[in-house]
Amino acid sequence: MSKNSEINARIAALQKQMIKDKIDAWIILSADPHLSEYLPDHWKLREWFSGFTGSAGTLVVLQKSAYIWADSRYWVQAAKELQGTTVELMKLGAPNTPSYIQYLQSQLKPGAEVAILPDTMSVENFVESYEALDDFEITLTTQHDPFDQLIKNRAPLPAEKLYLHEAQFLSESLSEKVRRIRQVMKDEAADVHIISTLDDIAWLTNLRGQDVTYNPVFLAFIMITPSSVTLFIDEEKLTPEVKKYLTEHKVTVFPYDAFYDELGNIPADKIVMLDEKRTTYAALEAIDEECEILYLPNPSTLFKAQKSDNDLSHIQEAMIEDGVAMAHFYTQFEEKLAKGERLTELDVADGLAAERAKRPLFIDLSFDTIAGFNPNGALPHYRATEEDHAVIEGDGLLLIDSGAQYKNGTTDITRVIPIGNPSIEQKRDFTFVLKSLIAMSSTIYPENIAMPLLDAIARKPLWQHQLDYGHGTGHGVGYFLNVHEGPQVLSYHATPNPQMRVKKGMVTSIEPGIYREGKWGVRIENLVTSQPVKNPKERDFGNFMLFETLTLFPIDTRLMEPTLLTTEEIEWVNQYHKTVYEKLSPRIEDAAVLEWLKARTAAI
Repeated sequence: MSKNSEINARIAALQKQMIKDKIDAWIILSADPHLSEYLPDHWKLREWFSGFTGSAGTLVVLQKSAYIWADSRYWVQAAKELQGTTVELMKLGAPNTPSYIQYLQSQLKPGAEVAILPDTMSVENFVESYEALDDFEITLTTQHDPFDQLIKNRAPLPAEKLYLHEAQFLSESLSEKVRRIRQVMKDEAADVHIISTLDDIAWLTNLRGQDVTYNPVFLAFIMITPSSVTLFIDEEKLTPEVKKYLTEHKVTVFPYDAFYDELGNIPADKIVMLDEKRTTYAALEAIDEECEILYLPNPSTLFKAQKSDNDLSHIQEAMIEDGVAMAHFYTQFEEKLAKGERLTELDVADGLAAERAKRPLFIDLSFDTIAGFNPNGALPHYRATEEDHAVIEGDGLLLIDSGAQYKNGTTDITRVIPIGNPSIEQKRDFTFVLKSLIAMSSTIYPENIAMPLLDAIARKPLWQHQLDYGHGTGHGVGYFLNVHEGPQVLSYHATPNPQMRVKKGMVTSIEPGIYREGKWGVRIENLVTSQPVKNPKERDFGNFMLFETLTLFPIDTRLMEPTLLTTEEIEWVNQYHKTVYEKLSPRIEDAAVLEWLKARTAAI
């Protein structure tokens, strides 16, 4: 049976079950009980039923039709992967495209029932969806996971061992972090605080795991009271060393599956603090209705985002090691190209991974490498596969977005390199994107400003030429944690809120781009940290901040059109490359790599 036939059979089986259960629609989100962006295979339900492999999207199945809602990053990919199936693409964000809730409102009759898994939908999303459907006399009903009977050989929950994030890389102990959270609980008069998000739990415990590909996290929940800390996790994941460590920090271990039962055991007179954006409706359902619920952001989310000076010193070291690894790869890659060797996008991904793996603190990649040549570079989340990849030959642009997990930091970098003789139009696009990167990287802004408000600064150099890109300009990045973390986001599409205020020590990506569908794509990405302005010129208008660039790797000057750059922009490029050379060259012993680095960082 072909893959498309399998998808159609899976959808048909679900629709048959829906008719039996008198369910008019199923909403299948890209989520798990921890509301993770990257999922264990067990929870890749949307992908299993639809065949769409993008990291974001929602599947809605009605009794006679099925649809995927995906944003502009995935339109081309989704159209390709859904071709030949009964699943249709809804282009989220396109003019006249309704949201999936609006679509259900228009398609279903009063009295209809829409099913969701309550352990994959946040409290906030559930309440908003329930009320929106209820206005049309449609019921949003929670269902226990019925998919085991439909999915043959469903992947089990991961059971990988945990390990300690060594003390030499830490700024705070587990006990110190718990103390800070308890202080927030005391200030807010909360008796119980629950945490579901995996990166918050890994940060709080100073433990790391391998349950989710590319993310050093582990499946667990945490419950904190003024006198106890309970970690809900499968005990088989705990090594003797980790058990001893948890005991030393007075952490009690309960089985992972006991979490919802223990929520039900919280006394009715207690005040429970939870984050409605980061906690599932299933967790709320499990708590006694008499308990008072205090909706506040997880304190750990903001604490985690603010890297200490010690954290940043380690992250900077990881950036140097990452830059050295990439310099070795790019040198070899360009030598092979010059010799006329046959190279593919897969060779790029494999070669980069091999060089990074040689660094002493390397643990894993931080996401699937995106190596897109010409039209594939126009797909922001493209991934080459054995079945579908391009040979790198002729003229054009090769976009490479990659990153790694090191014990001392997480990296994420995008560069574009010329292949053959790029066109004038390609160089113009590259230079406009470079101007956008420089504009954002060099801006000064008020302390505590909501980060989404800064996005227009990055986009102005593109907007002036009626150019734009569909994705956000930047996202938070963890410290040996998830490559995407909140609460900050650099995107005007996001609604500013107090959680998104810029704080000292936040690490954020800046990654503007231009994508010409079917032709080429350009994106340049650096990671930066928010820091106070040193030696401020004025003191009467409050405190101001700036971005310090962390990423250390050349931006290809062969693609720059100097006549489009201002004197200040040229100075920025030259100063950045001077810093890159000064930081990387002492770590490089190979003469050919050092010569490559010298050429790529030469002043323009």
